[in-house]
Amino acid sequence: MALLASVRSPFAKPFVTLPVYAQIQRIGIRHLNLQSYIVTPKDLSNALTRNVPTKNSKSRVVPLCAAWFLPNNPAGRSGQQVFQQRRIPTAKFFDLDAVKDHESPYPHMLPSAEDFAKAMQKMGIRKEDELVVYDSQEAGIFSAPRVAWTLKVFGHPGVHILNNFRQWVEQGYPTESAKNETAVEEPSYYPVPNLDSSKVVHFSEMKKIAEQNNKQGSKDVQVLDARSRGRWSGTDPEPRPGLPSGHIPGSINMPMSEVLDPSTGTFLPGQKLKKIFESKGLDPQKPMICTCGTGVTAAAVDAALTEAGFGDPAKRRLYDGSWTEWALRVNEADDMIRTTK
Repeated sequence: MALLASVRSPFAKPFVTLPVYAQIQRIGIRHLNLQSYIVTPKDLSNALTRNVPTKNSKSRVVPLCAAWFLPNNPAGRSGQQVFQQRRIPTAKFFDLDAVKDHESPYPHMLPSAEDFAKAMQKMGIRKEDELVVYDSQEAGIFSAPRVAWTLKVFGHPGVHILNNFRQWVEQGYPTESAKNETAVEEPSYYPVPNLDSSKVVHFSEMKKIAEQNNKQGSKDVQVLDARSRGRWSGTDPEPRPGLPSGHIPGSINMPMSEVLDPSTGTFLPGQKLKKIFESKGLDPQKPMICTCGTGVTAAAVDAALTEAGFGDPAKRRLYDGSWTEWALRVNEADDMIRTTK
């Protein structure tokens, strides 16, 4: 075929026959090959191989590292540190501790649309880019779903989650470090988006739902808590000093760990996820709200619901402030913090 030539790809293992990119761009063919929300290392490698980014590329496949660690992590690591140590070539870094509402007393609340656009511009990301978000190698799946959810809330059209970076490394796909860092691009243009408020729940509405759930037999909205069983039940402490553990009245404990393969850290297959959600007594016809400690791992449960095809995505939301906001704002005397000690 006239459009084919032997070209070495930095993402192949080790050589493939690739299209001649300039010719493909001239005739307007787009080879992204990323159809699902959760994608495999092979999917990403193929997409990167067929879409080697250039300065004039109209649409690019961009790996986006979203590594983040809890404040009590023993080594005191940061996402930026692990990004510098090892990452997918051409990847950019999304800092959860920087792209947020800095005026809020609660961690990781959504930023304003203006601040979100500024952050995307600073990273050199364009609206047309197909973004594949991934976690640190050791985490497997942790904070990447929160970043992916944030991108979707602000209307970015092409968003995916890599399942996962650990598998990318173990399967022999290439990585780089700060020593052979890809040149940083100039800031991009990114339009100020509209936030899709239909995907977000705020404290006042969450309190009303909890009050309804306090009434016997009333659970029109299902609240899924992604924290560990111990934190949800009140037997284990929260990672943030001074914050009580327990749960929102009527909430269902759906730990993030239960939707992941314990050996690989990847999301379980859709059919297994569906059985897990059914075992929790969830009704796919009813609305669902995902919550956790600070709105990070709640997004992993939300992504697992998507992978399982369980429930209507239009009836699914995330409580942005999650347990940190809840525990700091409610009055325990009002029976708004439940325990099962």
